[in-house]
Amino acid sequence: MTLVKLLVEGGNMTPGPAVAQQLGPMGINMGQVIKEVNSATVMFKGITVPVHVNVDAKTKKFTIRVLSPPTSELVKKELKVEKGSGARMKQKVGNLAIEQVISIAKAKHDHMLSNNFMATLKSIIGTCMAVGVLIESKDPKEVLEEINQGKYKKEIESQKTDVSIEKRKELDVFFANIQKNQEEVKKAEEAEKAAKEEGKTAAAPAAGSASATNQAKNAGKK
Repeated sequence: MTLVKLLVEGGNMTPGPAVAQQLGPMGINMGQVIKEVNSATVMFKGITVPVHVNVDAKTKKFTIRVLSPPTSELVKKELKVEKGSGARMKQKVGNLAIEQVISIAKAKHDHMLSNNFMATLKSIIGTCMAVGVLIESKDPKEVLEEINQGKYKKEIESQKTDVSIEKRKELDVFFANIQKNQEEVKKAEEAEKAAKEEGKTAAAPAAGSASATNQAKNAGKK
């Protein structure tokens, strides 16, 4: 068996030069490979996904194995943001519903070492905490505690992934206020920093002038 490693956009693999260069020499039906890869990766649409194609050189038969993208990429895709927070304690980048977290857990579960779905779900919540994402308008740590107390049991057991329009609106309004506060804090910090820099710039000529005056006085004494 020959292993061919590919990086493709989920659900949108195309017969480009890179793919042709890797699969062409194998002598397999490239169109069929593309069709099967797209079918297997459709849930990761919009994300670059690693795919392993094992090819039997004699029979030209192949098998496909889709490797799951990093959890953080799935979280960002769900939020439609390009990057997580570089300062998770000060800056939040999104607000997920528990149903969205469940959806991510379903996408990751078969690719993780978790023994059960709950373990996978808690792992996803841990990632949300690391990249600055709220869940149900709360800190993910608080949501973990609520889950341990039995909250969201119905949603988790049924693996519910649909978010109602009303709930989505509430989450968005809450996060809009968070963003507004974050922006105000950021502007205040930038203004304070600019004021300090301006103070240093103003102090430098004054210090230089005082030094020159002292030198002149010392010269006069001589």
